[in-house]
Amino acid sequence: MPDPRFYRRAGPFLLADIAARVKVELDDVSAGELTITDVATLDQAESSHLGLFADGRHRDAYEATSAGAVLTARSLAAPGDNLAARLIFSDAPRLHYIAVERLFYPDSASAAQHRVAPSGQYPGATIAPDAVIAPGCHIDTGVVIGAGAVIGSRCRIGCNAVIAAGVVLGDDCVVGAGASISHALIGDRVEIYPGARIGTPGFGFVPSERGPVRVPQLGLVVIGDEVEIGANSTIDRGALGDTEIASGTVIDNLVQIAHNVRIGRCCVIAAQVGIAGSTTLGDAVMIGGQSAIADHLTIGSGARIAARSGVMRDVPAGLTIGGAPALPIRQWHRQTAMLARLARTDKARDPSARG
Repeated sequence: MPDPRFYRRAGPFLLADIAARVKVELDDVSAGELTITDVATLDQAESSHLGLFADGRHRDAYEATSAGAVLTARSLAAPGDNLAARLIFSDAPRLHYIAVERLFYPDSASAAQHRVAPSGQYPGATIAPDAVIAPGCHIDTGVVIGAGAVIGSRCRIGCNAVIAAGVVLGDDCVVGAGASISHALIGDRVEIYPGARIGTPGFGFVPSERGPVRVPQLGLVVIGDEVEIGANSTIDRGALGDTEIASGTVIDNLVQIAHNVRIGRCCVIAAQVGIAGSTTLGDAVMIGGQSAIADHLTIGSGARIAARSGVMRDVPAGLTIGGAPALPIRQWHRQTAMLARLARTDKARDPSARG
C-alpha cells in the first residue's frame, strides 16, 4: 500500500462508485455497497482493499488474497472463482486499474511538492531578474534559473535543479532534484526525474593531426507535451539541427540520447538504452533495456527491439528484432536454438567437456 507519509489518499469509495467512474463491470451488483479504502497488491491487500489480477502467473496470489475486491479479466477469473473477493471485470484490467489508482491518488507527487509558495516568493532559490515565472509554481531551495528563462504555470522544480538561460518550460511540468536543463524548449506536462541532463553538448569530434577537434553544438533539444524523462538520463542538444522528442514518449532511467536524434510520438525506451547521433525513431517504437542503436539509422513506427540488442541497420515499421547484431526476432530465436543444439552436440562428442 502507498505510504501516507509520501502520498495523499482520496476516498474511501463505494465499489459501485469505483466501477461507474472507471467504467468497468461489477460482477455482483449487491457488492456495490462495499467500502474500498485503498489499492494494494494481492498479497498485501486487506478486506477493504482493491487488488489487480492481470497475469495468470499470479493466480496463486489471487486465490489466496484477502482483498475485498479484485479487478481482473473474464479470461482469467470467473464468478465464484474466488469466494473471498468481489470481482470487477475489464477488457483491459491494467489500464482500468491505473484509473482506480488515480482515483485514490489524484496526484502521486510527494506532499511536499503540493505546497506552493505565495506568487513571486521562492526562498532559497536564485532566479535571474528577467526570468519569467508564471503563477502557481513551487520552486525549491537551491534552484537556479538563468537569464531569460520562462517557467510555465504550476510547475514544480526540485531542490538544486538548474534551468539555464533561455530555457522555456511549459505548464504543469515537474523537474526533479538536481536535474539540469539548457538549450531546450519543453512542452506542457513534462516530467523530468532527478539528475537528468538535458541540452548538454553532443559528442561530436573531427580527427586532426593534433587530436580530436570538437564540433560546435549549435542546436537545441525540443520536447513535446507529456513526455517523461527518467533519472540520470542524458539528452544532448543538436549540432546544427535539433534533438527532438515528440509528445507522449516515455524514457526510463540512465538512457543516453545523442545529438540530432529524432524520436516520434508515444515511444517507450527502457533503462540503459543508447541511441547514437542522427538516428530517427518513428511513432510507438519500443526499445528494451541495454539496447544500443547505431548512428544515422531509421527505426520505423511500431518497431520493437528486444533487450540487449545491437541495432546496426534500419528497421522497417512494425518489425520486432533482437540479438547483436539485431535480426528479425524469429530468425534470432532460431539461431539461438541452433547454437544451443550445437553446444549440446559438441559436449556429447567431447568426454572432457562432460560433468
